[in-house]
Amino acid sequence: MRIPVSGEKERFPVWPCGTGAGSFGVYREDRLEKYKVLKEYFGYDGFRPGQEALIGGILGGQDVLGIMPTGAGKSICYQVPALLLPGITIVISPLISLMKDQVRGLNEAGIHAAYINSSLTEGQIRKAMELAGQGRYKIIYVAPERLLSGLFQEFLSRAEISMVTVDEAHCISQWGQDFRPSYLNIVHMIAGMKRRPVVSAFTATATEEVKNDILCVLGLQNPRVLVTGFDRENLYFEVRSGGQKDQELLQYVQEHRKESGIIYCATRKNVEAVCELLKKTGIPAVRYHAGLSPQERKYNQDLFIFDEQPVMVATNAFGMGIDKSNVRYVIHYNMPQSMENYYQEAGRAGRDGERAECILLYSPQDVRINQFLLEEKEFREEMTKEEQEAVRERDAQRLKLMAFYCTTRDCLRGYILRYFGEKTKRRCENCSNCLKEYTEEDVTNICKSILSCIREARRSYGAGTIAAVLHGSKSEKIRGYGLDRLTSYGTQAEVAEYRLREIIGELTAKGVLRSTDDKYATLRLTQAAEKILEGQEAVVMKFSRAEEKKAPAQKKKKQTSGDLDAAGWQLFERLRELRMQIARAEKVPPYIVFTDKTLMDMCLKKPKNRAEMLSVSGVGAAKYEKYGEQFLEGIRGR
Repeated sequence: MRIPVSGEKERFPVWPCGTGAGSFGVYREDRLEKYKVLKEYFGYDGFRPGQEALIGGILGGQDVLGIMPTGAGKSICYQVPALLLPGITIVISPLISLMKDQVRGLNEAGIHAAYINSSLTEGQIRKAMELAGQGRYKIIYVAPERLLSGLFQEFLSRAEISMVTVDEAHCISQWGQDFRPSYLNIVHMIAGMKRRPVVSAFTATATEEVKNDILCVLGLQNPRVLVTGFDRENLYFEVRSGGQKDQELLQYVQEHRKESGIIYCATRKNVEAVCELLKKTGIPAVRYHAGLSPQERKYNQDLFIFDEQPVMVATNAFGMGIDKSNVRYVIHYNMPQSMENYYQEAGRAGRDGERAECILLYSPQDVRINQFLLEEKEFREEMTKEEQEAVRERDAQRLKLMAFYCTTRDCLRGYILRYFGEKTKRRCENCSNCLKEYTEEDVTNICKSILSCIREARRSYGAGTIAAVLHGSKSEKIRGYGLDRLTSYGTQAEVAEYRLREIIGELTAKGVLRSTDDKYATLRLTQAAEKILEGQEAVVMKFSRAEEKKAPAQKKKKQTSGDLDAAGWQLFERLRELRMQIARAEKVPPYIVFTDKTLMDMCLKKPKNRAEMLSVSGVGAAKYEKYGEQFLEGIRGR
């Protein structure tokens, strides 16, 4: 039974347990009630794509798996039914920061929730379990490491658990990029429960293989599986290569000084260097990596979340579970190891639905850095040599496909979505490749020379060596290997070596060449090469006109906040300042008070009273009671 927040009347009935899926019966009259919950507690008038279907499945006692992009509202899919189901919902979450953020947001919305993790003392955990047993909380977030503890098992034995929700469900798959062995505790926990609850699982990044692994390992029964698509239309994607990274980074961040952003680096050393670089130029930035003390990591993370320091420079140790909605850009100083990692990290931008930018600064050196990091990767002791080898091969393939993304001339959004198995249109018109000017060239003869050179060489060589041979390099290495005696030597002397490497990269991406997965990747012909060598197939490739020093393509601006005039933007800044004052007084992140998107909607609608304020997206009854009058005064200019 849901315990009402102090002073409120009981709004939702209690449904008796019955037969059927999930052991708790089927809640049939859910349509009206779930809309009431959505509006009253979360301030939204309608559900986003996929949310209502998953909520309906849960309320019908059905297991569900929701694969939805970051910012699509996965939490709503389990939080709304958690308030309507008769018992308690257990949410398994991988990170302390994620739990704290979610619980803080729920409590602000007037929903009693708690978390159980290592940040609490045993006394605090025992007290939380006692209150939970009394029906104090409808939603309890738990770290996977805590699931099999005696105290938690004792709580499960006497509590009425309606639903178990697995957040970041890809962590349960050993083929996922964030596999956590502790997630396997979920399976044992559910198996040991006296009555099996509804099981719901959610993730933002899952290939077909990972999706099937989640279904299998969790043992979801006749589940409703919904993949809403991976596209984030509000995100602009860009790859920049060939320039000076530090200069590019400084220029970009200085142009966006008033905005919040994350800069990801591959190593701790780079994090330190980049953070110091930004600070020297007067940009307020903080750092985050595993080499810092837990206290400093938490302190720096709070500075970022509370908008005290708008720029975070971090390794991939930062970000999972961070629900900061107003991140306007994510810059990757180094190329990540996989498309899963990249899309998850880039997806931390624009969670409020407003336009945000994802910039990747690429250099070939990034590939070598990641190869080294993968070679140093530690495996779990229980993994066999065969399993370790399989993981190494998978990592190498993911890295290769990530490198292809950085060099492709095709639509970047399309490349990402195809990677996750989604069909796309040819051009998105919201990435650097779609907005950049290209020329098309027939490079069939150059490709024939490349393929002939690889075939003629007595042993396998890498792209740089093959390009040097064709260009006619007189280096000691080329002469030492005797490659200057090949008939293909110097046959493409008029073509720059970097262009030859580009073409080799495209041939590899198209499957005409195969690059080995070892440390010094070498090239081999595939069956597809024969058609080109025999003149049965022409090769046309696109090349950027950027080398001609033309002005860069104008980025297409996607307005998602409506057309605010100058007065509207002044009001927005005034409301942001009011929000910051309230957040500091309440000691909560500003977006917990109201998101930027909600402030934008206020500026567009300019509500004059309670009823009009409650029509603003993101303003629910509890939020209005706390902050509504202050913002009405702010809108009136008082």
